[in-house]
Amino acid sequence: MNNRISTGMMFSQSLASMTLRQKQLTTLQQQLASGQKLVTAKDDPVAAGTAVGLDRALAELERFGKNAVTVANRLGLQENLLAQAGSNMARVNDLTIQANNGSLTADDRASIAAELRAIHDGLLSLANSTDGAGRYLFGGSADDSAPFGKTAGGVAYNGDQTQRRVEIAPETFVNDATPGSEIFMRVRTGDGTVQALADTGNGGTGVLIDYGRSTGGGWNGESYTVVFTGPDTYDVLDGLGANVGTGTWNSGEDISHGGVRLRIEGEPVAGDSFAIGPAPNRDVFATLRNLIDTLESNPVTPAEKTVQQNALQAAMRDVARASENMIDARAAGGAQLAAIDDATSMREANGVTMQATLSDLRDLDYAEAITRYRMETTALQTAQTVFARMQGMSLFDLLR
Repeated sequence: MNNRISTGMMFSQSLASMTLRQKQLTTLQQQLASGQKLVTAKDDPVAAGTAVGLDRALAELERFGKNAVTVANRLGLQENLLAQAGSNMARVNDLTIQANNGSLTADDRASIAAELRAIHDGLLSLANSTDGAGRYLFGGSADDSAPFGKTAGGVAYNGDQTQRRVEIAPETFVNDATPGSEIFMRVRTGDGTVQALADTGNGGTGVLIDYGRSTGGGWNGESYTVVFTGPDTYDVLDGLGANVGTGTWNSGEDISHGGVRLRIEGEPVAGDSFAIGPAPNRDVFATLRNLIDTLESNPVTPAEKTVQQNALQAAMRDVARASENMIDARAAGGAQLAAIDDATSMREANGVTMQATLSDLRDLDYAEAITRYRMETTALQTAQTVFARMQGMSLFDLLR
């Protein structure tokens, strides 16, 4: 077998070597000019694919960050507004205690009622606050119109009960602002579980001091009514009006039946009644309105004054429940803000890791690239020199 080295083959090999060196130099020049190791995806398909995936992940982190800023702003506003509303309710409690002083005149109570009316309107204004972007804070998902409005019967809620969940990190969600229905409207009365009220038609001076579930338990959620049959005797009626118990009573003693108890002081008369049962919901605006109506009444007889005192006692309990409800809403919002802070730290840590990985994949090592550039330049110059010398190598030159 003959292996011949032809002049054409030598020229082709030299040309291919120079072309390869020039291509590598061009790639290195592009890398040095851009500072990027991956000029095109074909430079390293695997690394390029990984880098694209990391770019998408970083874009997701940026989107989560924007979500977190938006919801943190709304929750921060909710915190401020509920703190202000809580201060208003504390003032209502102080005014109610003040109004329960028997030495006050009708004018004194009217002044307190006027301040309570101003607090009522201020609280309504707080409930209709926006988030600075034109969206109502306490309207749930129906946040394009004011959630609360005055009606002939009081205040109506026009929003919904939807509480948005916002993703602030991969698989990490927080709740948006609490719907106003849960803060201002669905407020438990009484002690939060049981409510007791004196009948407004009572003719004696029996004042409902305290009530609740009996320490022994056993209450099944049924309602009862204590009806006095004399100054120191009573009957207990169930929800259907059937007599289920009787007893004797002294002022300041508990009357217990069916797992609930009442403590009454004063001098009830025959026919006076006190009802106890599950605590219903009532909106805070109705509580304030009832309190204002009570203070604007002008009791004259001892029985009328007792009715007012019982109403004020009930109002203090209902105001306390409304305040607790707002505190619970603030606590829930605070927990969401803490979760946002934790998610922010996690996003920042993940972002740093991803950026470092991207840098390893894409960023050029200038020292290495310059060294390679010089080596390729030298190799190209060598190939050019060899090619130039090959042009003078011919058998015809030897024959001459």
